[in-house]
Amino acid sequence: MTKRQQLERWLRAAGRTLIAYSGGVDSTLLAKLAGDVLGDQALAVIADTPSLPRRELQEALELGRRFGFAVRVIKTDELHNPQYVSNPSNRCYFCKGELFEKLATLARTEGWQTIAYGENADDAGDFRPGAQAAAEFRVRAPLKEVGLTKAEIRAWSAELGLPTADKPAMACLSSRLPYGEPVTVEALGMIETAENVLRDLGFYDVRVRHHRTLARIEVGQAEIGRFFDNGMREKVVAALRDIGYNYVAVDLAGYRRGSGNEVLANAATENKEAE
Repeated sequence: MTKRQQLERWLRAAGRTLIAYSGGVDSTLLAKLAGDVLGDQALAVIADTPSLPRRELQEALELGRRFGFAVRVIKTDELHNPQYVSNPSNRCYFCKGELFEKLATLARTEGWQTIAYGENADDAGDFRPGAQAAAEFRVRAPLKEVGLTKAEIRAWSAELGLPTADKPAMACLSSRLPYGEPVTVEALGMIETAENVLRDLGFYDVRVRHHRTLARIEVGQAEIGRFFDNGMREKVVAALRDIGYNYVAVDLAGYRRGSGNEVLANAATENKEAE
């Protein structure tokens, strides 16, 4: 039995299913397939939160309309949780916990049998505190359970015509803040606006790491040279200063997944050396 057949069988066995939906590569494929297999017995649920860019929210809603799967928007309140706002290294645990608690309440009140989210097989070895919250609320990860990798998910998405097939990874805006730096609506707004500027200028892989008055820009390594062509540097500096950043820097190491966690790895190495 292929992985695709396994996933379709998984969905049929799940019954009435809520999908934690973000509009990203993984959850879009899962929402599309759940809609195809279960029809109105599946519902994709997306959280409207300041850590989700407005463009991402609108694109996610449009995907549901275009590909025929139902989407509901709910509000989450993680920014009212001091543990989340303080931005510890397990910040994602509190965010996912808030979302899954809302979904669990929805499941109880409306009779949904299963809650699923888009973790895939490649995520198993990564630092993902949100997976702990998923386990506590019994939220399933069918893509991971049938062994689908990110490459396989992108390939299958392309076959289905989903525009997310080649969409860059998109973690929430709070991930741009260094651990310990409080998460605020103001900071998230600055990050969102700055990243919109860079995408509108044609950059593909984009992160603006927020260090109070300094913006540390990460783009794909092949894109770094663009900052020094045709007045691009001046445009970016001027635009980000208008947003409120006093200093604008380009990270010469380029974009890499989980760069915000590098400080954790470095601290662990230092602790081992000190033992």
